[in-house]
Amino acid sequence: MSDYRHAIADRFRPDHGEHELACAREQARMRTGFCRDRTHSGRRSLHAGFWTGGHARDRMPRSKRKVAAIAYGLDFRPMFSRFFKRHPRQPVIERPVWEACAAQMPFLEELDAGSLEKLFDLADRFAEQKDFTGTHGFEVTDSVRAAIALQACLPILRLGLDVYADFVEIIVYPDRFMTPRSVVDESGVVHESVEELSGETMPGGPVVLAWPDIDPAMGAPGLSVVIHEFAHKLDMLDGEADGIPPLNQAARARWIERLEAAYSQFCDMLERVESEIPIDIDPESEAADRYYARLPLDAYAATDHAEFFAVASEAFFTMPEAIRDIFPDLHEMFTEYFGWRESAATTGSGGPAY
Repeated sequence: MSDYRHAIADRFRPDHGEHELACAREQARMRTGFCRDRTHSGRRSLHAGFWTGGHARDRMPRSKRKVAAIAYGLDFRPMFSRFFKRHPRQPVIERPVWEACAAQMPFLEELDAGSLEKLFDLADRFAEQKDFTGTHGFEVTDSVRAAIALQACLPILRLGLDVYADFVEIIVYPDRFMTPRSVVDESGVVHESVEELSGETMPGGPVVLAWPDIDPAMGAPGLSVVIHEFAHKLDMLDGEADGIPPLNQAARARWIERLEAAYSQFCDMLERVESEIPIDIDPESEAADRYYARLPLDAYAATDHAEFFAVASEAFFTMPEAIRDIFPDLHEMFTEYFGWRESAATTGSGGPAY
C-alpha cells in the first residue's frame, strides 16, 4: 500500500516552450499533481477538515444603482442603447465537428436534446477560453479540441465554466508520456521509477493528455481519461486533492462518510480479487486482467481517495450502472453534486438530463 503518487513538472519536454516550462517548474515547487496510469496501489485514510469559502458583496445592488442614477438624472441607457446592441456569439468550432465528435462517444447518446445543446455551447466556450498545445509535432485540430472539450464539460453542465478558471493550458502528447516518480513506502524507503502516463493534472497548472487514450474513436467502455483528469481539477478547487470538492460543512460531512464507505468497499473487493490471482501470474501482467475485470471500477481507484473520486466520476458519466448498482449512496451523492437526473422520471425521454 503506497502513499499519494505525486507528479513533478520537470518531465515537460524542451519543445513545450520556455515560458510554459518555467511556469510548470515554478508551480511544482509548491504543488503536486495527479496522474492517470494503470498501477494498482493501496488505500489511505481520509483526512477530514472543513472548507470555508464565499465572499461578501460590498457593491451597491444593481437595482439600487439604477434608482440612484435616475434620481440624479444620470440614466444614459436610452441614449446609448442603440450603439451597444448585443450580437449573437459566433462559435469557434463549427457545428458539424461537434456533432461528428459526439457521435463517437456512446455515453453522450443518452443525453436529451436540451442537455446536448447545452453541452455543445458550454464546450465551445471552453474551447475558446483554453489554449490547446500539441507537443512533439502533434497537430491540435478542431476535432481534437472538440473531443477534449465535450468530455471536460460534461461534468460541469450544472457547475459552469468558472470551476475551470484556475488554468488555461491543455497539453496534448501524440502518445503516452514518461514521468519520473519518487515514492516513499510505509517503511520510509524511497522508490525511484519512471512511469508511462496517459494523463496528468497539476493544481493551478495545465492538464496533460495523451491523444491515443482520449481519442473518442479508440475509447473503452467506462473509461474517459479526460473526465478523470478534470475530476481532479474539481477536487483541487479547495486547494487539496483528497476526493472532496468544495462543499459547505454539512454537505462535506455527508460526502466524507459516503466516499469513505464506498472507497473501503471497493478496496475490500480489490483485495478479494487479488487473493484469487494464482501465484504464478504477475498481478501487473495482462494475464491478470481477467481477474480485475470483475471489479466495477478500474483497480487504480484503490490508490487513494483522490483517485477513487476521479475513477468513480468517469464511470458515473460513461457507465453509470456500475456506480448506481454497486455504490447507490455514492451515486445519489454524485447525482446531487453534478446535477445529473434521470429524465425518464422528469422529462419522459428515457435519457439523462441536467
